[in-house]
Amino acid sequence: MQQNSISPSYVTAELRAREHWANHEFSEAAGSARSAAEIARDALDTHSWWNMTYFQAEGLLAAGKFEECTEVAAQLVDSPGPAGATVQARVRILLSKAWQGAGHLEKAADEAKVAADLMADDADDELAITASLALIAALGESGRSDEAWTESLNLARAISPGVDDQLLGNVYWAIGNAAFLSSRVEEGLRFHDLAAGTFSPARNLDVWARFNNASAAMRLAADVADAATLRCIERAELATDVIGATEENVLLQKLTRGHWNFLAGDPAVAVQLLEDVCERADVLQPHTLGEACLLLGRAQNVLGDKPAAERNLLRAADLFEAAGAKQRADQSREYLSAEA
Repeated sequence: MQQNSISPSYVTAELRAREHWANHEFSEAAGSARSAAEIARDALDTHSWWNMTYFQAEGLLAAGKFEECTEVAAQLVDSPGPAGATVQARVRILLSKAWQGAGHLEKAADEAKVAADLMADDADDELAITASLALIAALGESGRSDEAWTESLNLARAISPGVDDQLLGNVYWAIGNAAFLSSRVEEGLRFHDLAAGTFSPARNLDVWARFNNASAAMRLAADVADAATLRCIERAELATDVIGATEENVLLQKLTRGHWNFLAGDPAVAVQLLEDVCERADVLQPHTLGEACLLLGRAQNVLGDKPAAERNLLRAADLFEAAGAKQRADQSREYLSAEA
């Protein structure tokens, strides 16, 4: 392709896509971006086609249409478009997040590793940090916790004092997650405390809500059910009351509350909350749904409902297996064997 002049129809489609994005209408944004990309393709405008195809993939990711996102983003890998490691790293990070959302954790880790390798010569660059964050998340969720911790230490050494607070908070958050997942609980608590001190609810209440809920989930997974964990849960719920939340975030908060009730000795309330979560297979990522089913099975077992517990523990193992989280699948089967 060679770049031609931009047509009015392309400009209209692009503006419509960006307006939808600004209104959080992500599926519609992806559709308008696709229209703009098709107009650019027909006009042999490579640069505009690439930009709008990437924007389409971003919209699909934000809308939770992960499989569709991978199909669109794959078109950009080695495509005739903007050259350079930075451009390809952006695409690989997007693919990693999409595969992670779709529950294909090994593929997510592979794409994130490619992105991190592409940016290895500029490790302090914001995009390089973002690639490392994607890699740490994918490794951790796929059960490769020691590798996630190693990558976390590499990232910690690469961070400079001038990094933006919001990005630094994300780094502390990711390192804390990796610590929790590799059974380094004290390190996990320390880095999540650093993240909490870096994030500002006044600057971004949505990030504040998501961090506090995620931090509570990590603490509970490590059996840390103290007052600080409850404060994290309450902060997330309060922030959500103010700004609203997607259905996925509401379910994630129910999952965290259910875990809290289970560890606090109230399995009946935990079952009520977790049954709601486990019914929504259309909303949650497979490995997250697996966590909910695992916890529900454990709570049902405590209440003496052995058949229901067995069903949900088996479902959890299958979900983890399908997502590539083999370690969690094995743990689900261990709970099942212990209850047999």
